Amino acid sequence: MTPTATPEPSAPGEHRPLTIVMAADTFAPDVNGAARFAERLAAGLAARGHDVHVVTPSVKHSQHGTFTEVIEEVPLTVHRLPGVRWYPHDWLRFVWPWRSKHYARKVLDEVKPDVVHSQSHIVIGRGLTRIATQRGIPVVATNHVMAENILDFTTLPPLLDKVVVKLAWEDAKRTFDMSRAVTTPTRKAAEFLEATIDIQGVIPISCGIDKRNYTPDLTPRPHSRVLFVGRLTTEKHVEVVLQAVARLAPELPDITFDIVGGGDQRRNLEQWTQKLGLTDRVTFHGRVDEAALRASYSKADVFAIASIAELQSIVTMEAMASGLPVVGADAVALPHLIRDGENGYLFEPGNVDDLADKLRRVLTASPEDYLRMQEASLRGVEMHDIEKTLDTFEKLYRGEPIGS
Repeated sequence: MTPTATPEPSAPGEHRPLTIVMAADTFAPDVNGAARFAERLAAGLAARGHDVHVVTPSVKHSQHGTFTEVIEEVPLTVHRLPGVRWYPHDWLRFVWPWRSKHYARKVLDEVKPDVVHSQSHIVIGRGLTRIATQRGIPVVATNHVMAENILDFTTLPPLLDKVVVKLAWEDAKRTFDMSRAVTTPTRKAAEFLEATIDIQGVIPISCGIDKRNYTPDLTPRPHSRVLFVGRLTTEKHVEVVLQAVARLAPELPDITFDIVGGGDQRRNLEQWTQKLGLTDRVTFHGRVDEAALRASYSKADVFAIASIAELQSIVTMEAMASGLPVVGADAVALPHLIRDGENGYLFEPGNVDDLADKLRRVLTASPEDYLRMQEASLRGVEMHDIEKTLDTFEKLYRGEPIGS
């Protein structure tokens, strides 16, 4: 990572508001962890008085320009670049890569920011990082990418997939080397990135969550509702949860499974549901608004996530903030959130029997043990408070030591 110019310092003890350009290849109305993080970070910074400009693809190619959009109840300036739909994916849009530097110059000429924060090194962040570096504007980069998140949508043969991923990570290293700081949501994710592209000093910073937005229900009640929230894509392995629910159905006759979210695997999962005889137990809610999402957490009894590609998992933190025990795959970052035997259980990835056993333990727990798991989830999410995340990024933007 190369040193760059820093914003002009304020008087001692005084911090002037910053002008921040945030590059995001995915943003509202997209529903995924990277988009949700960018939305919450941008809105949180704007609420603190900073001038935040988000640069992201337009929803429709013809509807580009600069708009005021309300995100997390906060008005933000959003620069929508001409977006092109990637049809192998159910919602993904992108900007033509060879135009990214042109757009970067236009935005930086107009906004004249103190700092650029890249949420993706792939297209928009890549262009903005290069032009900002040329102009001496400091760049902070956050990585949200794992290979499993993108390989299903390249439409290439597996051998070519490996070549594409290798070239993509090499380009990512070049981009990250231009940044003042590189962050990612957890220590595990930081270690993954350091090992993958041979860089040092990646900083783990939680995506953060405002737990005040969630309503835990700690009243004793029978437990039967399993919940999953997220994109319905292959790396989420929702079919593993479906099979576990089917295993438990004969002994837990009231068990149900709510699936909140959309994605390219919905039809396949609906077929799994029919094949397993779970049609009357499984509800596909699709994408829902924020109020309905929070209500889904409040009504559930256990959150189940079988994903093997989580760099943090905002939905797991939302479940914990809602006072839910969590059962998740023992993979990547989930063990950072799920303390086995405390706020839920970890299971061997892909092992349906193990998942069924762990779900059984939660759903048949005594009232005392269930309450203990709920309280452990609420304690565990404290360290992921969004205010701490905002404090840390403000320091990185200003070039201050984050330990201070």
